[in-house]
Amino acid sequence: MFSGLSKFIKNILPKSLFYRALLIVAVPVLVLQLIITIVFFDSLWIKTTKGMTRALVNEISTFLEFYNNDDYDKVEIKNLFSVYQDLSFELVEDQDFKFKYNERWFSPIDRTLRRELKSRFKLDNFWFDTTNYKELIDIRIKYETGYFKFLVHKDRITSSSARIFALWITVPALIMVFISLIFLKNQTRPITNLARAAEKFGKGEEIEEFKPSGASEIRKAGYEFDKMRKRIIRHLNQRSEMLSGISHDLRTPLTRMKLQLAFIKDKQLTDKLAEDINEMEKMLNEYLQFTKSSFQEKDEMFNLTELLNEISKKYNKNNISTNLLPRVYFNGRKNLIKRCINNLIDNAIKYGKKVNVELNKKNNNLFIKVEDDGPGIPENEYQNVFKPFYKINKGRADSKSSVGLGLSIASDIIRSHGGNIKLEKSKMNGLEVRIFLPV
Repeated sequence: MFSGLSKFIKNILPKSLFYRALLIVAVPVLVLQLIITIVFFDSLWIKTTKGMTRALVNEISTFLEFYNNDDYDKVEIKNLFSVYQDLSFELVEDQDFKFKYNERWFSPIDRTLRRELKSRFKLDNFWFDTTNYKELIDIRIKYETGYFKFLVHKDRITSSSARIFALWITVPALIMVFISLIFLKNQTRPITNLARAAEKFGKGEEIEEFKPSGASEIRKAGYEFDKMRKRIIRHLNQRSEMLSGISHDLRTPLTRMKLQLAFIKDKQLTDKLAEDINEMEKMLNEYLQFTKSSFQEKDEMFNLTELLNEISKKYNKNNISTNLLPRVYFNGRKNLIKRCINNLIDNAIKYGKKVNVELNKKNNNLFIKVEDDGPGIPENEYQNVFKPFYKINKGRADSKSSVGLGLSIASDIIRSHGGNIKLEKSKMNGLEVRIFLPV
């Protein structure tokens, strides 16, 4: 029960830190204002209205008592109450005394006036309306063959301090919430900048000099992120420099070995050694390509649909079909994406007869699918084939032309763009490679 309630509350709460912090600031202020308003409304405004309404009804009742007394001059009574009690009234001849009520039970003024009049007069002997006039209240009391019509100013039964109080309690609250919005925005901006920088760095994009800001805790997290980023970049640069040195050092002895093969008279031995040297060169080139693939070029906005069409047409084969969403643009490293798709299509053509390439978009994700009708890969090998230099001897026959880096490079490129790649069994009973890229 409590876990379900907790889950429900978590679902309705905002996910953003800014709006959660705003709730922490705004909700107590609004609740406090509401409590103060209710207390004021009940204790002051309603009670004040009730007292003022009772005084008015007592004045009307007193007037009627004096008016019914034959000992007093009726004209003089009218003048006295009109001048000193500020009562505007007239005697209207009407024996029916039937008026349509405008029931406004939600109005505190109407409820209070109805209650006080009922305590002094019979239910069928009075009628009132608070909406006929903008500033006046129409009260009618039955009298003999007609009725008295009293027009009373609304200020006599309502306190104007309620409006002033509502104004003073609402405007400052709105101002304080607005000021809180500005301060919260300034406090959450450094977190947003840090998250944006981390996202860019995770995608392999170039980040300008990052300057931590904000509260001390956020600033400390920013400094640690910046130091981590610089360590990773330094490590990658050192690796690239080391591999460049290895490339230079290994190519020289391989070249000497090729030259020495020309002096060997045994043709069969020469062919075998040349084949091994070529395989070593290819492995070296593939390895250098794999380690440097994510840091060769800058991001750019390009037409992904057009790129996939160009790659597919390059093979000039009728057994490659495409189903591409038109005009899909993506911000990334174009040559790396091209190399990734080339590797996948090369593998599909190598092991299958028919290849299908699809491109779709849903919400903020791009979906690329490359499938074939080849022998496929066993499900227990799906994760292993992404390892560098890993080969399997079942499902897909390996050959000496492969060094086991095609899927490794493809995976490295996709993950460097913040995406994901996974393998499944295709509808063509072969292998299906699914690529997810964030827009």
